[in-house]
Amino acid sequence: MALTDPTAAPPLPAHPDPQLDAVLAGSLPHELSYAIGGPFHLLLPDRFDANAAAFTAVLDEFGVEGYVYYAKKANKAAAWIERCALSGLGVDVASAGELRDALGHGVRGEHIAVTGPAKADALLRVAVLQGCLIAVDALDELDRVIAQARSAGRPARVLLRRLPPAQPHSRFGMDDGELETALVRCREADVTMEGFSFHLSGYDPLMRARLAAELVDLCLKARALGLRADRISIGGGFAVDYTGAEHWERFLREQRPEHYHAGKSFGPADFYPYHSPLAGPDALRAVLTTDSLAERLREAGVMLLMEPGRALLDRAGCTVFRIQGVKDRSSGYGIVTVDGSSLSLSEQWFNSEYLPDPVLLPAQESASEPYAACVGGATCLESDMVTWRKVRFPTRPAVGDLLVYPNTAGYQMDSNESPFHELPLPPKVVLDTAGRSTRWRFDRPPLA
Repeated sequence: MALTDPTAAPPLPAHPDPQLDAVLAGSLPHELSYAIGGPFHLLLPDRFDANAAAFTAVLDEFGVEGYVYYAKKANKAAAWIERCALSGLGVDVASAGELRDALGHGVRGEHIAVTGPAKADALLRVAVLQGCLIAVDALDELDRVIAQARSAGRPARVLLRRLPPAQPHSRFGMDDGELETALVRCREADVTMEGFSFHLSGYDPLMRARLAAELVDLCLKARALGLRADRISIGGGFAVDYTGAEHWERFLREQRPEHYHAGKSFGPADFYPYHSPLAGPDALRAVLTTDSLAERLREAGVMLLMEPGRALLDRAGCTVFRIQGVKDRSSGYGIVTVDGSSLSLSEQWFNSEYLPDPVLLPAQESASEPYAACVGGATCLESDMVTWRKVRFPTRPAVGDLLVYPNTAGYQMDSNESPFHELPLPPKVVLDTAGRSTRWRFDRPPLA
């Protein structure tokens, strides 16, 4: 039966990825699905290395001293931390568990940045002892850092986090008066005040660059007080470009409730910007060129720190589900049910939808006609929809076929996963694509 519902959503294919396509064209995905017996994630660590190198190359291009920290919250796999330890890349953590995991996989304490609000004393104690760089979010937290430093008998390394003037309702950072007080306390205490940072929502390079320039001025002010203040952190917020401009613009222009199962409604503002003309390293380049920021950094002798997460994981992984049911609806579209849940594609967490089209990998060749279908999870919840929109598949999916969601390593894989219904969490399979053959292994579990 061919279901070609005219209200199926406009296509939104991910950018072509020949390396991943070569893996998907072989037998490995089906063999892994059979062996694992459930959904799984594929990881490509060489992509992580390439993305990190691209950020560093932009710093070199502008002659700016800088350092990249991988924002660990973007994906819990140990593979990325192993690469950081081997390459000397930094890691950004926000909990005692993340800090233990980074240290346990060989990342040196001096290469770890500890962020997040109102950090627990247990986290601060280890961070001070290991020489981590601590982003201080509030005055009471600064007092606790100073107390930990006195107890440890060694100075704490800190950045003072600035409340963004353009986002005054942010719950992160200190205002002008609090920063004045913090500077005085740092001068009087045994603390190495290395500079400033901020937490800025959104992906606007212009806004990020202008706030960075303000932090450079704050560094000069702090130096006048005798403080070190030789670096600033601009956080993350480097967009990932998932799809082409033409597809994205058409999708936003044409999408409407009829394109979704049960008339689900999304507004353009509900979606991540799946197309970005300035993404990843190009966004960093835009930051550095705005208002001659690179020149200001060089002249002031200020190092630029950054904490990309999703951008370091661009095209570094995908998620694979096995189809275990296909239901035809008389309204002209089908419902495909897969062997996992929407908890493994965590845009649902934001009441949104992961938009790059899934790729159908048939277990057997089929001569059927195109088929429009949404994708549901295997739980007993009406809201467990992996994909609400009606995707146009080239042929009718069948039980045993695989659905591959591309480019899911940045946040989608595990930010919201749960063993609901006693369903096991999808394992992560690391692909080594060096040499003439592709080898695989299971990702080492993070330290408990």
